[in-house]
Amino acid sequence: MRASWQRSERYGVTPEEVVPVYVDGVPTDSLFYECGAEVVRGLHGTLAGEPVGFMLTDPQGLVLARWCDDETINRSLDRVHLAPGFYFGEQTAGTNGLGLALADRVPTLVRGPEHYVAPLRRYTCAAVPVLDPRTGGLVGSINLTTWSDASSELLLALAQAAAGNTAALMQVRAGGQLLRAAPRGEVFHVLTGRLVDGVADDPCVSPAWQTAVGAVRDAVTGGRLVAVVGEPGAGRTTATSLARRATGLRERVLVARPPEPAEVGEWLTLWTPELHAPDTCVVVAEVDTLPVWAAEQLAAEVAAVPTTTGAPGPLVLTGSSFTALPGPLAALVEAVVEVPALRDRPADVEPLARAFARQLRHRDVEFTARALRALAAHGWPGNVRELRAAVRAAAARTDLVDVAHLPPGVLSDGSRTLGRLEQLERDEIVRCLSRPGTTVVHAATELGLSRATLYRKIAQYRITV
Repeated sequence: MRASWQRSERYGVTPEEVVPVYVDGVPTDSLFYECGAEVVRGLHGTLAGEPVGFMLTDPQGLVLARWCDDETINRSLDRVHLAPGFYFGEQTAGTNGLGLALADRVPTLVRGPEHYVAPLRRYTCAAVPVLDPRTGGLVGSINLTTWSDASSELLLALAQAAAGNTAALMQVRAGGQLLRAAPRGEVFHVLTGRLVDGVADDPCVSPAWQTAVGAVRDAVTGGRLVAVVGEPGAGRTTATSLARRATGLRERVLVARPPEPAEVGEWLTLWTPELHAPDTCVVVAEVDTLPVWAAEQLAAEVAAVPTTTGAPGPLVLTGSSFTALPGPLAALVEAVVEVPALRDRPADVEPLARAFARQLRHRDVEFTARALRALAAHGWPGNVRELRAAVRAAAARTDLVDVAHLPPGVLSDGSRTLGRLEQLERDEIVRCLSRPGTTVVHAATELGLSRATLYRKIAQYRITV
């Protein structure tokens, strides 16, 4: 709580009032909003008439919706701008429940006098961050606010239940996909000449990839602290490792990936001494998932490392975008390099596929022309990580990979989330169509569909076979 107050002071938040920051129109077309609104409406219905405001916010603290039947607390919340369309993160409203939950990514309860801004001390706020069950990324928060003399323990329990139910409903609506395992955190070394993906030499040939690697190399050679950004799985850490190897300046690359917020303290203690090692470059992956306090502590550690003119910086950051980096770390960044998504460098798909198959089988694995066309046509929303998983699954089954060996999802564009029954239908169509020698007429007969219906479903699922 003390750290949040200190941040509020640094942000220039006035303790006398909440200065309104308003946007005209809030986004309500996300899966999080659809599921969160359904859950919160149900919870609100069971507590009708109670002086509790139920709110959904986005990851930046923008209030998307509010439900409350009590006119007195409604008017009071309007006066402090805790209402749809207003930002209520720490940078706007100082220490408060939803702002702290989003900053530290943990369930948070802020009681009356713990608020930084005086007019908020009449409330108790409980907020819980909600993570996307498919990616683990922060999608928003659920916040419950009542008068400061109300039962605070029950408030936090209700917020946690609502957040859990929202994530579970998102999982179901996303097609029954399993929840992503909670991050455990990783710290490992990458020796010179060995890459994170286990491929000894860089197989990528696209100009976009080579340009990104060259830009990282130039930045670290020039002694600049660089942020390597891009979509998860695109190869941000691999690009950094390649760039480091090309410089020949340091022998080791240490990669640290954050764990759950509750374990971040021990995780920092484990590897931050390596920042002072003269033969080690540290890569902190996914820094946009760090709690604010951890980003501040890391920034202080980096600032304390002595630097030599012309020497490479002690740290490389990776994240989804520069704007997503925590402020204390973003302020230290001197160069930003974006690694393009795999769909934007199709020339890399085939060499990567062959490299991953060779890595698994320890010898070359062949691909049919149909399989290579299918791999090249896929959009790869999961980037290189998804390609590696698909190729490993196929190469484990055969010495000659054909479309029948590829996961069904590779043969459709994946632009729309499918329900469980839709996935089963798509997979069965792909199974029939990918059999060598099978025509649409044969597949329609086997599936018990008319040709017109099958053609419609091929178009619906955007199947490329």
